[in-house]
Amino acid sequence: MKFISKKTLLTLAFCLTVASFFAQKKPADSLYVFTFFKGNGEDGLHLAYSEDGFKWKALKDNKSFLTPEVGKDKLMRDPCVIQGGDGLFHMVWTVSWTDKGIGYASSKDLIHWSKQEFIPVMAHEEKTRNTWAPEITYDAKSKTYMIYWASTIEGAFPETQSTEDKGYNHRIYYTTTNDFKKYSPTKLLYEPGFNVIDSSILKDDKGYIMFLKDETKVPVQKNLKVAYSKKLTGPYSKASEPITGNYWAEGPTAVKIKGDWVVYFDKYRDHQYGAVKQNGNKWEDISNQISFPPGTRHGTIIKVAASVVTHLLEQ
Repeated sequence: MKFISKKTLLTLAFCLTVASFFAQKKPADSLYVFTFFKGNGEDGLHLAYSEDGFKWKALKDNKSFLTPEVGKDKLMRDPCVIQGGDGLFHMVWTVSWTDKGIGYASSKDLIHWSKQEFIPVMAHEEKTRNTWAPEITYDAKSKTYMIYWASTIEGAFPETQSTEDKGYNHRIYYTTTNDFKKYSPTKLLYEPGFNVIDSSILKDDKGYIMFLKDETKVPVQKNLKVAYSKKLTGPYSKASEPITGNYWAEGPTAVKIKGDWVVYFDKYRDHQYGAVKQNGNKWEDISNQISFPPGTRHGTIIKVAASVVTHLLEQ
């Protein structure tokens, strides 16, 4: 019978401990990326990443990845990025405070982008005042992309017209495309009976969930609400009660973490980011659990392959 020395046992124990440690620290297959803008959107697209969806680190020293080139004001506000069925990253953004269209570009890696395009989605409405905060949602079943945004058309919806907020009275409109070359005629997507902006739609268990901002100033709302639909193009339900607290919030973007929706938003009066987490039928404020890079403003969160972030970190 052979005896194992104490030294051999210690070495074996050490190796097992190290192996166990690295097994627990196995690199994640996917990470979170946040697309956002700073200031007024003059310098373009900014990116941050996170391993857990709560603590965010700026990429490229918080410098721009893409400079805006289209639209009246050549801005890149509210950048929304999704990864489509073709594997490409598709981005739309607000190009101006007063234009009748939006910006569009695509990328394989979030670093190298296609030529920027201006899509005149509201050019058919002469009295359109603006085209704000466009977003994209992909319908995998029909292989269709729905692009949607908030616009005010002068004279439309007089029952909610107000002299507050410079007379803006938004509703949500949309168009669809299969290839970002041909677009369906623009239609009304959501008319909740109040001034609404900043809609963000995601696939949910029973259909689609829309996060939105009630922009009503008198009586003051300026909060986030939720609506539901079985189909991407609607009809959507009546808006819920507010899911945010006693502060002004806008620019919602959401992701499911461990089965629960976490909604991030811009507390624009407080110059900081906030978040709420779904807890059954209630929403819990978890703003004290998150951290974002300085100057972060309205954007979107997507989950990407870890290799994408690896390349972004090299920039």
